[in-house]
Amino acid sequence: MLRIPVFLFLLCCWSCHIGTTFAAVRLAPGITSLALAAEVAVLEDAGGSLSLADVQRRGADFRPSQLRGDAAINFGYSSSVWWLRFEIEANPAVARDWLLEVAFPTLDSVEYFGPGGEHLSTGDHLPFAMRPLEHRNFVFPLHLSEGGASTVWLRVASEGTLTIPLRLWQADTFWQDSLGSYSVLAVYFGMLLALALYNLLLWVSLRDSNYLTYVMFAISMAVGQLSLNGLGNQFLWPTWPVWGNLAFTVGFAAAGLFGALFTRGFLETRRNLPRLDGAVTGLAALFGVCVLAPLIAPYRLAAILTSLTGVTFSMVAVLAGLRCWRAGQPGARTFLLAWTVLLLGVATVGLRNLNLLPTTFLSFYAMQMGSALEMLLLSFALADRINGLRREKDAAQGEALAIKQQLVGALQRSEASLERRVAERTGELETANARLRENERQLQALAHTDTLTGLANRLLFDARLQQSMQLARRSNGQIAVLLVDLDHFKAINDGYGHAIGDEVLRTMADRFRATVREVDTVARLGGDEFAIVLTGLGSGADAERMAQKIVANLGQPMRVLGLPLEVGVSIGIALFSSGDLSPAELMRRADQAMYAAKDAGRGCYRVFAA
Repeated sequence: MLRIPVFLFLLCCWSCHIGTTFAAVRLAPGITSLALAAEVAVLEDAGGSLSLADVQRRGADFRPSQLRGDAAINFGYSSSVWWLRFEIEANPAVARDWLLEVAFPTLDSVEYFGPGGEHLSTGDHLPFAMRPLEHRNFVFPLHLSEGGASTVWLRVASEGTLTIPLRLWQADTFWQDSLGSYSVLAVYFGMLLALALYNLLLWVSLRDSNYLTYVMFAISMAVGQLSLNGLGNQFLWPTWPVWGNLAFTVGFAAAGLFGALFTRGFLETRRNLPRLDGAVTGLAALFGVCVLAPLIAPYRLAAILTSLTGVTFSMVAVLAGLRCWRAGQPGARTFLLAWTVLLLGVATVGLRNLNLLPTTFLSFYAMQMGSALEMLLLSFALADRINGLRREKDAAQGEALAIKQQLVGALQRSEASLERRVAERTGELETANARLRENERQLQALAHTDTLTGLANRLLFDARLQQSMQLARRSNGQIAVLLVDLDHFKAINDGYGHAIGDEVLRTMADRFRATVREVDTVARLGGDEFAIVLTGLGSGADAERMAQKIVANLGQPMRVLGLPLEVGVSIGIALFSSGDLSPAELMRRADQAMYAAKDAGRGCYRVFAA
């Protein structure tokens, strides 16, 4: 009879042992990448005081993650420190050297304890140079033991959302995958930059505040996305970890602020939706508080407030777009579609940050996908706005034409005594039409001319460059692009003020006109950067002679408002005669050559050489 109680006791002990034992990750030949979330055991350190030795002694307290597939571990906004543990058993034929990736760049602190006693620390609170490998995510080299299981420990803490996507990689596969992800992100941010610059030019031409708020929205979105994807910490602010930690929340809060202002201006909610206008204005003010909150309040509070405000604004903006669409407001349908796509992405990310949705590929990248589609659709919405203005103009011209036809009919029916009055009215209409034509001509000139210098702007320069390259291909001719940057202009602009800086730019523009040929195109791209398209060249030497001439003429001393000043130039030259080279690549080559000229000491030119 004693055997039965003893057997039950041993069975209970065995069950408890099984409950605290976790299966090891098994690596077999052919495996190059493996998600680890399902194999990880976790332990919450509420006080953040446990050391590695402490958690090793408390192995029985670890619990399985209870995840499956490629899902990422997500603890939401947690103030605790979390320990993660997993074991790896590798087939003897499997390589010993692997890479462990933690693919969430906004984590404050990630400590890695390897099977060989390695201890590596990283996180967005530390400078980028302290990372074990140069990558936008946190990547640790992992060397497996020759025999038996290798145990890895991670200690993770963050004031923001605690999402921990874990993946084990072979080195070659990891770098190939990283190349693809970097390329996709480069295209994404290139699109954001192009749309921002395009709408900035439209704002300069039309002075419509909606274009400016769109540009600020795109820039803010780019800042938040750069932080979220880790590119900002790697390339833009690698030595400024304080800003790297704040950029995520501040960037997206600013995007919400300018998005709310854009919604209010584009839909004219103050006039069309007075009740919802108060909600949109209040949410814009709350986003403004979120922008400043990380500077004066705990980061976690600011991040949670930003997520909640983003989810709320998603619903309000979609409701406003829906009501304006039903009212037949022009552009509201495209606006509704654009913001629905983006705000669904924002809401998805916000709910994931609050740990109300699981972390999957869709929920993790929802904002990137939504914002890319939203930017394109909003560009169409703004284009619809331009078309609406054109339709109004056509309607006004049609009305003027109808009035003119009525006057012609009146002339036919009138007595001779009314001919003088009809002639006066006709003269007034002709004057009005002349003013309309002059206004149209001036608008077209403003759309293609830099307002400060009178030179061609980027829009006209791109068209001339495309046309010149096509002509060179057909005629087997040769053209050159000269990218010119003023040396020491920033010091003058900062030291003497923008008024002096503007006069310097006008003076340099006059010198450009006096130096180049009439058939060539000189454009101001922005700031102190100019570009020239030289056509009909006999050889590359012609472009170099023109560059020498520009360096000499523009480097002459000048007097601006009584001040003696000297401004030199650095010139990069890129040649083109035939082939499939794109205008963007030709400009990139000229830019690379221009920086080579600056590296050579400024006040000179360099020709691009592959």
